[in-house]
Amino acid sequence: MRNLRIIPRLDIKGKNLIKGVRLEGLRVVGDPQEHAVRYYEAGADELIYMDVVASLYGRNSLNDIVKKAARDVFVPITVGGGIRSVDDARDILRAGADKVAINTAAVANPDLIRAVARRFGSQAMVLSVEAKQVGPSKWEAYTDNGRERTGLDVLEWIMRGVELGAGELLITSVDREGTRQGFDLDLIRSISNAVPVPVIASGGMGTLTHFVEAAREGMADGVAMADVLHYKRLSLEQIRSSAFEAELPVRKFTSMMPDA
Repeated sequence: MRNLRIIPRLDIKGKNLIKGVRLEGLRVVGDPQEHAVRYYEAGADELIYMDVVASLYGRNSLNDIVKKAARDVFVPITVGGGIRSVDDARDILRAGADKVAINTAAVANPDLIRAVARRFGSQAMVLSVEAKQVGPSKWEAYTDNGRERTGLDVLEWIMRGVELGAGELLITSVDREGTRQGFDLDLIRSISNAVPVPVIASGGMGTLTHFVEAAREGMADGVAMADVLHYKRLSLEQIRSSAFEAELPVRKFTSMMPDA
């Protein structure tokens, strides 16, 4: 059984760490580097950076932020937003990312998934999906930070993406994102049952119970979280402790911080 990963998610606009609700109403939270280093030192298993306006402006502006992070953070980093080509993926990987997450450009050109996987390996190609529920156990994929409909059925799309070479899926529930009401467990479980690759659940965490539910009921391989960490509603230590208590397979972590 794979280790369950605890993954802070950092949504970026310009040079700022931001947070919204249902991917809207974005508010500045602070400096992304300060948060990234704090999360790394507190035991994050990975970090996710998402440029939330990259598709809107047709560019990814995270290279400098990722370069800076990679000097101080020594866990895998996934970067998404505005990656439209193999060259874009190469540039962000050279900046220090370990994986690229692609949504809008993959919908427009599914062969990009295959091209990135062939060039850098499927482990570096993360298919990012923004899902909105449109019926019982039915979701539509959206792009452009939850603004644009695609007409694609999420389950059909993720299975195609994996066939093309995606080695991991980042699934964001637009309906739950930023609400602190819990993950869309039906969505995550349906996807986890449909594909053999790791699935990262994102959107909705508000309590320790939500984390445990995403792993047990949603069968997620990783849980991404933002609001509860950025606003210090929960700590990574609390989350990891609750996972141990629930007998979930998280890695052990010893704080690198000196005793006070």
